[in-house]
Amino acid sequence: MAEGDGRRDEAATEAAETLREAVERSRSGAPAAGRVVRDRFSADEVFQRIVAAADEEITAGSRELFFSGLAAGFAITITFLLYVSLTNSTGGDPVLSALLYPLGFIYIIIGGYQLYTENTLPPVALTLERIASIPALLRNWIVVLAGNFTGGTLGAAALAWGGVLSADEATVAADLASKGIETAGPVLFAKAAFAGLIVAGVVWVEYAARDTISRLVVVYFAFLSIPIGGLFHVVVSYTEMIYLVLLGELGVLLGLRAFVVPVLLGNTLGGVVLVTVVNYFQTTEDRLESARFEGANRQLSVREWLFGGFVGRSYVPLIDTGEGRAVERGPYRIVVPIANPRTETDLVDFACTLAAGIDDAVVHAVHIVQLPTTRYQGYGAGQSQRIVDESEAQMADIRAVAETHDVAFKSSTVLSHRSFEELFNVARRREADLVVLGWGEDRVWGAGRADRPVDELAADLPCDFLVLRDRDLDTSELLLATEGGPEAELNAEVARTLQEVDGSDVSLLHVVDGPGQRDAGERFLQNWADEHGLEDAVAVVDDSGDVEKAIAREAADHTLLMVGATERGLLSRLHRESLHMDTIQDLECSVLFAERASERGPIRRAVSRLLGRS
Repeated sequence: MAEGDGRRDEAATEAAETLREAVERSRSGAPAAGRVVRDRFSADEVFQRIVAAADEEITAGSRELFFSGLAAGFAITITFLLYVSLTNSTGGDPVLSALLYPLGFIYIIIGGYQLYTENTLPPVALTLERIASIPALLRNWIVVLAGNFTGGTLGAAALAWGGVLSADEATVAADLASKGIETAGPVLFAKAAFAGLIVAGVVWVEYAARDTISRLVVVYFAFLSIPIGGLFHVVVSYTEMIYLVLLGELGVLLGLRAFVVPVLLGNTLGGVVLVTVVNYFQTTEDRLESARFEGANRQLSVREWLFGGFVGRSYVPLIDTGEGRAVERGPYRIVVPIANPRTETDLVDFACTLAAGIDDAVVHAVHIVQLPTTRYQGYGAGQSQRIVDESEAQMADIRAVAETHDVAFKSSTVLSHRSFEELFNVARRREADLVVLGWGEDRVWGAGRADRPVDELAADLPCDFLVLRDRDLDTSELLLATEGGPEAELNAEVARTLQEVDGSDVSLLHVVDGPGQRDAGERFLQNWADEHGLEDAVAVVDDSGDVEKAIAREAADHTLLMVGATERGLLSRLHRESLHMDTIQDLECSVLFAERASERGPIRRAVSRLLGRS
């Protein structure tokens, strides 16, 4: 009996193993159970890892890119130094003299520094997919290259004037550097193109490797091939050229024209060709969905791709669970950026209340999850999906609140490294007419990253903005402070909607300079109320001339204070905590700030950017 049971158990085990083997076969028929297969990434998976790294590169700020590039440029000095030292000590043996050449590159790659060619190639994948714009890619290249050249200049100065090299080594260094200058331009370009192909291959294989040792081996042998093959890398070449310049043996312009520029063009072309022809097109047609984690229809328009932030966006965030670039079209779209779904249900309730007073309005709540800014090569779809799933679970209360209103509602999740800038990207991408934004210490965008200057972002609003400081939001008693202007008009529209939907009581406050101005102030306030459909509101004219104190006195008897921006850039002042209205900060009631959309076209925005003003 026991023997029969044993045979049955063996048969069951064999059947299970056969079934497992059948299941663990790839679509091509290759077995998936072996160590070799399980330890390898597919082309799509490698592409996905490169995209995650490219996201980090393309969203990095110019300052951090430059100084990281500076560190990389200085580290290249180690490569030049060791190459010179071994060439001198081995009598110029072509193999022995190159053995320590890769050390500077190993420092750079393991240390995560920015090196032109190695770190600037991954963003090409984003640009090919129209996820990053061409200007964003060029900006990344230029800043990194400037940092590399600055670091290379400092390193060359240390070698030329610091007494690091002996007399014999200094002679060898000058001879090695002169070889590049003496090489014809077309030959330089061809050799540099091959070097670019090698570096691009390093990028691909580096992200295909599963451990640091494998990366070290790949990096070492790949960069060892550059001196052995007589090839040229632009940052090393620049350092050599500057070394000759500092010795007085070469002019800067001649060195750049005859040596550095051909190498730069060759490295760039070789790297981009390999990324484009070999690596990019060997991935499947699902590469974008794989790379962007269910975001295949989220791309920059052709104009945005060509001109970047001058005509819209420069970059699409890492993950956006929204369906395409726009949700169902309504005459009026209200977007609600969410920082913490558990504490911002009142914000969504407020937005839905406004939508209820507008025909066919749509409310779209977008949970913006800020990612860390440190580099991580292991980022993958599984980790991303866990973040999105957690976000969706947290948004349950938000959706429950929206369901209590008879309005169209949608929610989605965005992952981004630049929370403040993402507010404006979300508004443009969702084609918002109004953004209802919460503000407070728990909002990540209060201290979030932005690659563009904060003043520039906040002075170029794509739609109307309402910014709510929520203190147990209650819309029963509204106080609208007005001196006229477009922001006060926006607040009047909100007050009128709340009057109709929630039955709110509205009071209007206007402050004048002294009793002699009271009659004029009363006429202004009455006319303004009539023009904006608030003729039933209680009119209050304060002749103290002190706006802040007048607001504080009247707000004590109200549940929501509504004020407008007195000048452009309300959001930038809130971001920097430089809104000079201390009294408002101390109020017990909720406060609603309003700012109208900018009315600047792409040409005016471009001119303003060139002139350095918002």
